[in-house]
Amino acid sequence: MFFDPSYLLFVALPALVLSLIAQLFVRSAYAKWGNVRNGVNMTGVQVAERILNRTNVHGVGLEGVPGELTDHYDPRTHTVRISQANATQPTVAAMAVVAHELGHAQQHQEGSFLIQMRNFLVPAVQLSPTIGYAMIIFGLMLNFTGLFWLGILAFGLMVVFMVLTLPVEIDASMRGLRLLRESGLITVESDYSGARNVLTAAALTYFAAAIQAVLQLLYFISLGSRRD
Repeated sequence: MFFDPSYLLFVALPALVLSLIAQLFVRSAYAKWGNVRNGVNMTGVQVAERILNRTNVHGVGLEGVPGELTDHYDPRTHTVRISQANATQPTVAAMAVVAHELGHAQQHQEGSFLIQMRNFLVPAVQLSPTIGYAMIIFGLMLNFTGLFWLGILAFGLMVVFMVLTLPVEIDASMRGLRLLRESGLITVESDYSGARNVLTAAALTYFAAAIQAVLQLLYFISLGSRRD
């Protein structure tokens, strides 16, 4: 009933291609630099401790977390959680990932405007996609234009969140690279270029997600405009 070839052509297919390309770059970069020992021969945990000891980032807890590429920063507890491989291996990839997460900790510590805006939207975003989709579907089924456009507004909150996430992640990566420099962890330039390669690849995943969200929103808006 709701099948539309234009959705497949202009939203689903481009989103799938972008996502696959982004994942390919991430896996490729992580596989390459996850097998290259960093110049200081430090594991991810040791890298984190060095940064905390030698930069203005402080009061950050460190915890292990299972899985691969599950590393993340938890602003609620001011804790960086490091995946097993990155925590225990002295690789360039581990160095890059840990520095990126500490970049998020620095954003939080300094009250970065972008991360404050994103965090402000978190409560709404937890429900907005589900509510938005429901309103859009029922608005179409019942031919209730007002409900349909309310659904688009709710879905739009998620899109704003996804778009804001991209500069937040890029800024965290830039901060992470600076933290590596400031703490004396870059002893060979190949470590810096490798870390930048890993973080650039990771940023592509957020770029792909943001593009997908924007394409979906534009499609819904065009669908509503055609029905008015």
